Amino acid sequence: MSRIGKKPVAIPAGVTITIQDRAIDVEGPKGKLSFTHRPEVIVEVAEDGKEVAVSRQDDARTARELHGLTRAVVANMIVGVTQGYEKKLEIVGVGYLAAINGDTLQLRVGYANELHRKIPSELTVTCPDQTHVVIQGCDKQKVGQFAADIRSLRKPEPYKGKGVRYQGEYVKIKPGKSATK
Repeated sequence: MSRIGKKPVAIPAGVTITIQDRAIDVEGPKGKLSFTHRPEVIVEVAEDGKEVAVSRQDDARTARELHGLTRAVVANMIVGVTQGYEKKLEIVGVGYLAAINGDTLQLRVGYANELHRKIPSELTVTCPDQTHVVIQGCDKQKVGQFAADIRSLRKPEPYKGKGVRYQGEYVKIKPGKSATK
């Protein structure tokens, strides 16, 4: 039995969960999320409405794999609609900067042209200063994916450390060429 999958997920006050067929809708103060789970897994809300239980129909390999996954997705949805998720990015390099223009994130990261990325409507992106970008939203997957897309535009390089990195990310700096006699 899955250790993660058999734990029930507590439903905090202010969060409503509705399950119709295989569709799970979670609504809270930060937004609304929905997820359609696979038929190998059964998701049920307890009679008192205080927790969600995830079980599987049989012990087939795919059912075992999806058991813990479905429980984790439901738990992330509940955290997302109550607290939300946030990723912070740092831009390191001389002349490297970020700005927001309407619904577009503009980045200058050492290329000949400025890079423009459209901000998804369900996310909130802010630039507290020119070298930091804060991405917030209730969907963990979308926040992480947009942050990874922005980071992939100019990953931190190992010689000077220039590029876009997650806040607090450690970049190991390699020594450059050494002069020989």
